[in-house]
This record gives sequence, C-alpha cells and structure tokens, in this order.
Amino acid sequence: MSRSNATGSPNPSTFILLGIPGLEGAHVWIAIPFSVMYAIAFLGNFTIMLIVKMEPSLHGPMYYFLCMLAATDLVLSTSTVPKMLSIFWFNDREINFSACLTQMFFIHCFTAMESGIFASMALDRYVAICNPLRHSTILTNPIVGKIGLAMLLRGGLITLPCPLLARLWPYCRTNVMLHTCCEHTAVVNLACADIRISSYYGLFVAVLLLGLDVLYIAVSYTLILRAIFSLPTKDARLKTFGTCGSHLCAILAFYIPGLFSVLTYRFGQSVALHFHVLFANVCLLFPPMLNPIIYGVRTKHIRDRLLRLFTQKGT
Repeated sequence: MSRSNATGSPNPSTFILLGIPGLEGAHVWIAIPFSVMYAIAFLGNFTIMLIVKMEPSLHGPMYYFLCMLAATDLVLSTSTVPKMLSIFWFNDREINFSACLTQMFFIHCFTAMESGIFASMALDRYVAICNPLRHSTILTNPIVGKIGLAMLLRGGLITLPCPLLARLWPYCRTNVMLHTCCEHTAVVNLACADIRISSYYGLFVAVLLLGLDVLYIAVSYTLILRAIFSLPTKDARLKTFGTCGSHLCAILAFYIPGLFSVLTYRFGQSVALHFHVLFANVCLLFPPMLNPIIYGVRTKHIRDRLLRLFTQKGT
C-alpha cells in the first residue's frame, strides 16, 4: 500500500483513487456505460434548461424548480464523472488533498440540494392541487428564487463540516482510497484517528436532512392524494394525478437507490467491495441521467416544445 507523501504533515498531498477494487482489468469497459450515462445526463439537463428559457409559457414555479434540479444534476455529475473516467481510461489515479475535499463537499452539498428541490417541488404540487386559486400568489417568482437559494445555503452549510472535520484527521497509514471519488466515508476511513465525530455527523446529516425531506414529501402527497380522491369524476382524478407522475418517478429514482446504497454500505458487510463502489457510482449518475428523460417524456409542455424545436431544425 502506498504511504502518504506529505512528510512531516498529518495530511497527504494527494490521495490515490483505485477505481473499482477487483475490477481494474475491466475499467475500460465499465467506462463505456458510464460515459454514455454522463452524456445523456449532460445533454438532457442542458436541454431542459434551454427549453424552459426559450419558452415563455414554461416560466412558472414548476419549471423553475425543474431548472434548479437540472442545474444541480449537472454540477453533481460533472464533479465526479470526469475524474472517474480519467481513472478508467488513463489510469490517472492521483487527486490533490484539497481537491479531494472540495469534491467531497460538492457531492454531498448537491445531493442535499437535490433532496431539498424534490421537497420544494412537492410543495408546488401541493399548492397547485390543494389550493389552485392561490398558487400564483403563494409561489411567486421571488418566492421560488428564495426557496432555491435557501436549499443551496442549507446544503452548503450542513455539508461544510464534513470536509472541515476530514481535514483535521491525520492520514499516517495510507493515502490509497478504494473508490472512484472522494465520498465522505471513503475518505475518513483512511484516517489513523478516532473518526466517530465524522461518522456520527455524516449519519446525523443523512437522517436529519434526507429523513425530514422524505417525511415532508410523504405528508404532502398524503394531502395531495386526499384532495385527488375527493374529485367528482375518475377522469378528473387521473388528469390531476398525472401532473404529479413525473415528480413521483424522479423521487423514486433518487431515494430508493440512495437508501439501498446506504443500507448495504453500513450493514452489508458480506457484500463485495466492488459492488459497493460500483453501485455508489450508479447512484450518483442514475438520477441526473433519468430526470431529464422522465420530465421530457412525461411532461407534455416540454415534450411538445422539444418536438417543435427539432421540427423547426428539420425544415
């Protein structure tokens, strides 16, 4: 195992990211689906933001939140995938210590922000369905902007202690990380110190932040479903519920893989390490890739504007 190359310093100057342990020989082939997923995520989310910007009829709370989600997905995937692909294709395994902590901050900050945006979108759907006459007065553009800024500040402030604590620990045993990115747990597990503060804080963030968001979304949709089932006709119920379909699919694509990854990492000691790392990478890239597909296919206004855009280019 490689030793830290920062003589006389508690911190290494670089970390070595091994990629996916046990599957080093297949890195080149593993990179192919990941690069395709990243290309879809990048182009899809950029297209969503472009369409909303170009189409005045989409300038409303739901689509502004969707743009926030697309921007968050772009930052989240771009902060991890390029380095991952450089490991897979060029064996470029070194990452500067400060760059590693910065990557850690971006991963967890924008994961928290994405969760907050999903909760904000649940608020939008609740107001639109349960109090439609006041929707435009409650969720004005300034209010939507303030909600987005609050989600960004919340994610940044609650995530900031993770890299700050990680910087305090001495890394005197090894600087080799069995991962493709500087995920919080992977970094602090290399420290030759009592890291319980970091571990407890990471668990606290996951339970408090994501747990509260999930609880809020669940309560919102309980009220939404109650309002939907009180509608007089089946067609009205289906049409109203259809406005929530994209949001529900995106929520499931974000929370279910993430929950499975956390549970297997903490309690699945018998699960192979390469599966942990591979699945953690899928969890980082799967929602950014899937979200623009879900909203592009299921949201009529976006689908129609996209078809019109390609039709105009084809004529």
